[in-house]
Amino acid sequence: MDKIVKIITILCKATKDMPRTLSQVIAKKYDRDPFLLLMSCLLSLRAKDVTTIPIAIELFKLATTPREILAIPITKLEKIIHTIGFYRKKAKLLHSVSREILDRFNGIVPDSSEELLSINGVGIKTANLVLSEGFGIPAICVDTHVHTISNRLGLVVTKKPEDTEKALMAIFPKKYWSELNNLFVLWGQNICTPVSPFCSKCAIAKLCKRVGVAKSR
Repeated sequence: MDKIVKIITILCKATKDMPRTLSQVIAKKYDRDPFLLLMSCLLSLRAKDVTTIPIAIELFKLATTPREILAIPITKLEKIIHTIGFYRKKAKLLHSVSREILDRFNGIVPDSSEELLSINGVGIKTANLVLSEGFGIPAICVDTHVHTISNRLGLVVTKKPEDTEKALMAIFPKKYWSELNNLFVLWGQNICTPVSPFCSKCAIAKLCKRVGVAKSR
């Protein structure tokens, strides 16, 4: 427990001047709107935050509800988001998810994991992000940064993100669940990079077991 508290405390201070994550930017700019958090998260799949943020903001100038997203023809939606990877597939995904929310949930994003996961195209990472950032419900969103850093630190020994989520839930107090993603994502983007992390600059290096780190800077 002491190690966990130290990690959270140190990272809160060390990341305060770093550029915000996608979810932090969208949550702050749009008053934690669950639908816009969901749309931005779907846009961000296999894309960097720095790429996704301006595209999401541009899209939300035109549409902020499921009905408004559906009112944008697919071809126009593709043009709006064309600078992001897999933009054709993502345009269809934004439409299909918006349609399901409109038809099945009266246009309101559900606030339960079970219902979110019942929407085609919504996975556990996306569902947990919407729950934590949009509804303030404690959840651990495990992306590649959270999975990698948790294992490098020696906090967990897992192969899959789903297993990482369960392992982290078992050792982290619930009050830290929601902020864990933002802290580890920021750290993974700037310091604990996937390849050759900046261990010499790492504020939590003394708490890290460096599991799987063959080369560092």
